[in-house]
Amino acid sequence: MANRDTRTSLISLATIVVVSLVIAFILRNIAVGWAPSRDQYPVQGISVDESHGQIIWHVAGATGVDFAYIHATRGAEKRDANFAANIEGARDAGIRYGALHNYSLCRLATDQATLFVTTVPRGENMLPPAVRLAFDNDCSDRPSRALVLSELNTFLNQIESHSGKHAIIAASREFEELYNISSGIDRTFWLEANFFPPDYATKPWVMWRASDMRRISGLDGPINWNVVRP
Repeated sequence: MANRDTRTSLISLATIVVVSLVIAFILRNIAVGWAPSRDQYPVQGISVDESHGQIIWHVAGATGVDFAYIHATRGAEKRDANFAANIEGARDAGIRYGALHNYSLCRLATDQATLFVTTVPRGENMLPPAVRLAFDNDCSDRPSRALVLSELNTFLNQIESHSGKHAIIAASREFEELYNISSGIDRTFWLEANFFPPDYATKPWVMWRASDMRRISGLDGPINWNVVRP
């Protein structure tokens, strides 16, 4: 009797495990293919960096990529290895593109701006430059809000003078919750939240990174999928 009960329990456990795996597989397939409705958000695009490998841009464009933000620089030293190739590929495929900088709290704003403006060409047809504010493992500094706002304004003024366009700020939830950048900087904001529109800034978002799981043809790995508020 005890052996029969044990077998029954094992069968039940195995069934639960199998069902859970099937559900996880189905949910993953839904997640990697999901994007917000085009009826609600007609303009949608991607942000990419060297981790996505050699991108076949005309193939990516055929999947519905209207624009691309291409990682150009990080901090004061790092240039994205594929930036120039990605700019050329997006342009040749007829995809609108802009350059993105990953801001570091551990580097001077002027040094970061110098790296950006010496990497990113001027272009009237380019989208406004974007700066991403997020914490990373390479920098543990947490300066005061006043200092962050002052340095960030210095950085923005220099890259905007170069590009001739007001920048857009891509702020992570954690960064915004600590520094409340949206109430201290008068710019448009690009916020992040998978599947559901974000609400963590004091200003309405202009762009929304709606998924960091989507996969599309033409490039390697999951992609950041972004939409523009109509």
